[in-house]
This record gives sequence, structure tokens and C-alpha cells, in this order.
Amino acid sequence: MSFVTRFAPSPTGLLHRGHAFSALTAHRAAREAGGRFILRIEDIDQTRCRPDYEAALLEDLAWLGLDWETPVRRQSDHLADYAAVIDDMNARGLLYRCFRTRREIMEGIGQAPHGPADPVRPGPHAPDQEARLLDEGRAFAWRLSLDRAREALGEGWDDLAFVEEGAGPDGETGVIHARPETAGDVVLARKDAGVAYHLAATHDDALQGVTHVIRGHDLFEAAHIQRLIQALMGWPAPVYRHHRLLTGPDGKRYAKRDRSRTLAELRAAGMTVEQLRGELGV
Repeated sequence: MSFVTRFAPSPTGLLHRGHAFSALTAHRAAREAGGRFILRIEDIDQTRCRPDYEAALLEDLAWLGLDWETPVRRQSDHLADYAAVIDDMNARGLLYRCFRTRREIMEGIGQAPHGPADPVRPGPHAPDQEARLLDEGRAFAWRLSLDRAREALGEGWDDLAFVEEGAGPDGETGVIHARPETAGDVVLARKDAGVAYHLAATHDDALQGVTHVIRGHDLFEAAHIQRLIQALMGWPAPVYRHHRLLTGPDGKRYAKRDRSRTLAELRAAGMTVEQLRGELGV
């Protein structure tokens, strides 16, 4: 079997050590397997993605010594592809319109908008209410109905599984039974982008022939709902390899939102690629 993996950053900020570790890990795996390494720009969040961040991440990856196939797929150039999938899933009755904001949903179930949350399953609006909201021009998101997905798969629902060649946060490995119900009725299309992460990522992995998804523990739970989407669309299921997340001296994982020291800053301070790779162990 051919080996195809990818690194798929979102240009919403500058890359840090954690990004470098993930990119180098995937690149090395491809080279060791004699396979292919793909770079994909996941820029569907047009409110946060910026061209200068994209240019910077390309410069950082080149500095790390990585090479990748061209042309690079930029998701914002292919919104029509995702819209076609949404149309197909909607025609099959798998989706429903949700006019509720996240705050409204959380308040409705007695949870803080940014606190711990149970799986969100607001369900469709009553037909007359939906018609009124559409007439008012209210924005909505398309949510995947777990109930309808279960009906569509029938007995196949209980057979949903994915292969983990690495290890999940709690050591999960091997053949893992998928539990898409833990994600709730996820949003597959948003008003601001036309598509959400789970759909765009699974679509592109299938389109680009990705056989191995190599990424951090923070995305392990995403594999459960993504496996469901793959099954519903008849897309192949890649093998997953989730890896540890790097943490700083304070024990917190590196993250853009915490203004972790960027690769550009490390480079400007005189750190060499060899020093960084030695520190990261890749």
C-alpha cells in the first residue's frame, strides 16, 4: 500500500515548536515509508486566516528543511467542492438547519459557553419556526444529525472503527471502536465559511489519497466523528497516528493563543535547524 500523509496548518498565526514537531514527524514518516508528503493550507476561517501568516508558515517549513508536492491545496479555493458534499448530504436527509448560536445552546442546557460541555444535539426546529426564521433571513449552520446518520448506516453503525498506529491521550491504540455520539450533532457548514473543519478535512484527505493522518493528541477525539463522515460518504478510512503534544517549561502545551515563542523568533535569536530538531527529537 502506498503511504501518503499531510501537514495541514491553518494560517491564523505564526508556527511554534509544536507545529514544527508535528510537521517533522509526518515528513519523516513519509520519507521512511518511501511515500509522499503533502502540505495543505486549511484556511476556511476567513475571519482569522491571513495571507501574511500563510507566507510566514511556508518560510518556516522551508527553514525546517521540508519539501512538499505542488501545487499546494488551499481550501478557500475549493468551497464549491464542499458545498457539493453539503448538498448531497442534505438531499439524503442527513443534515438539519440550526439557527441557534453556541451561547444560546449552552444556556439552554445550563452550561457556560466556554465551560465543559456535553455533546451538543439541539435538533431541528419545528417546520413553522424554521420557515419563519428563513423568511427573516436568519443565519444558520448545517448540523449532521446523529439519529439520521445511524439510520443511514443501519448495522454498519456498530461496526464503525478506525486504526490507531500511534496512541491516544490515554494510550488508545490498535483497532478502536468509533464513538461519534461523543461529538454530538456537529456543524458541517458555517455561515461565515460555508464549510466546517470536519467536513473539509475528511473530504480533502479522501480527495488527496491520504493513507495516514499524523497529528497531535488534541485531535484524537476528532477521529470518531470523522470516521462517521467517511462512512456516510463512502470515503476510505486512513490510518491514524496521534502523537504527544509538546509542552513548555510551565507544563502548558504550545499554542498560538498563548503566544508561544514562534519559529521566526527562534530563528532570529540564532537557533539553528539542527538545534531545534535535537531539542524536539525528530
